[in-house]
Amino acid sequence: MRPRQVAVVSSTVIVAVINCGSSSIKADVVETRDGNRLARLRVGRLGTDEARARLDDEPPISLGNLSVSDALAQLLPQLFSRADGIEGIGHRVVHGGERFVAPTLIDDEVAAAVAGLASLAPLHNPANHAGIVACRKLMPNLPQVAVFDTAFHATLPARARTYALPPELASKTGVRRYGFHGTSHAWVSARAAEYLQAPLQELRIVTCHLGNGASVAAVEYGRSVETSMGMTPLEGLVMGTRVGDIDPGVLLHLMREEGLDVDALDTLLNRNSGLAGLSGVGSDVRDIQERAAEGDDRCRLALRVFCHRIRKYIGAYAAVMGGVDAIVFTAGVGENSAEVRHMVAQRLDFLGARLDEDANRDAKVTRTSPVAEISTPRSRCRLLVVATDESRAIAEQTAAVVRGAHHVERERTIPIAVSARHIHLTPASVEALFGKGHKLTPLKELSQPGQFACEETLTVVGPKRRIENVRVLGPVRGKNQIEISRTDEFHLGVDAPVRRSGDVANSPGVTLEGPPER
Repeated sequence: MRPRQVAVVSSTVIVAVINCGSSSIKADVVETRDGNRLARLRVGRLGTDEARARLDDEPPISLGNLSVSDALAQLLPQLFSRADGIEGIGHRVVHGGERFVAPTLIDDEVAAAVAGLASLAPLHNPANHAGIVACRKLMPNLPQVAVFDTAFHATLPARARTYALPPELASKTGVRRYGFHGTSHAWVSARAAEYLQAPLQELRIVTCHLGNGASVAAVEYGRSVETSMGMTPLEGLVMGTRVGDIDPGVLLHLMREEGLDVDALDTLLNRNSGLAGLSGVGSDVRDIQERAAEGDDRCRLALRVFCHRIRKYIGAYAAVMGGVDAIVFTAGVGENSAEVRHMVAQRLDFLGARLDEDANRDAKVTRTSPVAEISTPRSRCRLLVVATDESRAIAEQTAAVVRGAHHVERERTIPIAVSARHIHLTPASVEALFGKGHKLTPLKELSQPGQFACEETLTVVGPKRRIENVRVLGPVRGKNQIEISRTDEFHLGVDAPVRRSGDVANSPGVTLEGPPER
């Protein structure tokens, strides 16, 4: 299942991008054609007496103890007044649940649905909703678009998004893997493909978004097929303050032995663990690296655990995709820490990924120079540092909706044509199976011009069972391909990917049996 791709409009559109967190606001006014920022707002430590706001490069101003909603009401008019011609507002929304798999024009129903998903992202969606409410009140005549962190990962196959829980319970409670940082993973994989001068649909890329929140994604031929975060952003890598992967039995043990209730456990896992918990000096990787260089064993261990987990996921995702063409480092740590990249890239030679130490130390990326290669010329798998630009990505997707370049879908679509099982053969395979000089014999014309069902049939043999009398279709093709149903897949005992017709890279193999020799 795959959301339709967002078209990027060619003419420039000016978009305000709003990214509200539980205690922060990031907002930019973006010109989509070249990514220029016409105005910028940063607000931090909301909900405390230390809340500060900064517009563009002006000195910070004290806000007092304001909520996200109050801060938006006070500051957004100032932001909007600094740029003329704003045509739309794009909102980063962390969780779209199962319903939202593409950028969506916001109306009352969509706004209510974002608020209703708060149980899946209690730290994020309420703040995202507050931003939507404030902007609709302030600029009621401007179209507003929700861009979801989870949308890029809507292509996760069932085997990757499903937890091993009773399906009735999972369906009732909405428990499944969604993934996050999708806007960033999509952006940097596309920039990597541009740099490599290859179609994204022909590449297998592992993208590592390494910041205070961190995740890894397997982007196979332009689609997210695996990612480290799950139902919430807590699963996966070690992060700034989040624990990442942990044995669920540990949680039960802590609740019993330490008397932790649900709220205390939530605080421990989300706010007091990760790099901060391991190092004892906070979540900033720069501080941890400095202390580690001075001999602090806790900080050294924190860095090793952090990088080990990243490397483990890279190896796993190379196995998931049957190989990897490029590994991308992005976000605050990924773009700026040569030490972390060095530690992660160790022992990846088996993938053909060889780090150029000099290039790694010298790597600098910006919005205007977004890619730096840090692999050696002999590296079969390319190592890249790519600057992420979530604001521009959100602006472009918002502009596409505003200009009508993208048909907005609110429900998941299944753009798959279903056909009966059949076989396509190369000329060489026709002769190998039916005899030298054999030509396929047309039986019936098909709806696709020039294609026909053949009199010839074959037996498909899998690891588990066989299927007899599978029809061959003509004319001959450049690649052998068998198209089967999900039921056939399990009957044969193979794990077949859902792909476009003709895309056979890394597909499982089966045996074809021709007719008995005469």
